[in-house]
Amino acid sequence: MIIAVDGPVAAGKGTLARRIAEKYGFQYLDTGALYRAVGLSLLQKNQDPTVEDLAIIAAKNVADISLVDPELRLEHVGNAASIVAANQGVRAALLDYQRDVAKHSPGAVLDGRDIGTVVCPEAEVKLFVTASAEVRAKRRFDELAAKGESVTLDQVLSDLKERDARDQGRISAPLAKAEDAHLLDTTKLDIETALDVAYEIIEKHLPT
Repeated sequence: MIIAVDGPVAAGKGTLARRIAEKYGFQYLDTGALYRAVGLSLLQKNQDPTVEDLAIIAAKNVADISLVDPELRLEHVGNAASIVAANQGVRAALLDYQRDVAKHSPGAVLDGRDIGTVVCPEAEVKLFVTASAEVRAKRRFDELAAKGESVTLDQVLSDLKERDARDQGRISAPLAKAEDAHLLDTTKLDIETALDVAYEIIEKHLPT
């Protein structure tokens, strides 16, 4: 069984996807970590993420990069990830990796921007998790502040809107809700309430 969880940054999809995977004993993949790993690899080599050929080379070697490196969660790495994610060659290089994870038995939960539309359009359950830009920016600001990063809420909101525009406007696999995806707006929901809604949807699709 494949569960696709898509949505913009800081909507809560990562937490939802991890908790869903834990509940059902499914494999979990944060596909955003793949793009962050590509971005971090380039930054560590002082290479420009906008140089397409360099980004593609890094993507082809993503299996050699740790997906749990705490540096992946830094804001400047996230911005680099958003840049390389618009690179069609990078997306093509990472596609097989993601689809291999999706084949995991008894199931897999993948979260990202294009899981339900491109990576796993055959997914039995598709969730599109979103929230208002202001709420998402506050969540991201609190997360960064807790890590000691020196940022302002206005800066985070501006960066978030820029990333949204880049994700939604890219030619290759733009961020979009699949036609058959369930919309889950977490603007006014805490994580437990959002999970209850997600579980109710998933239970209807579990094999009997």
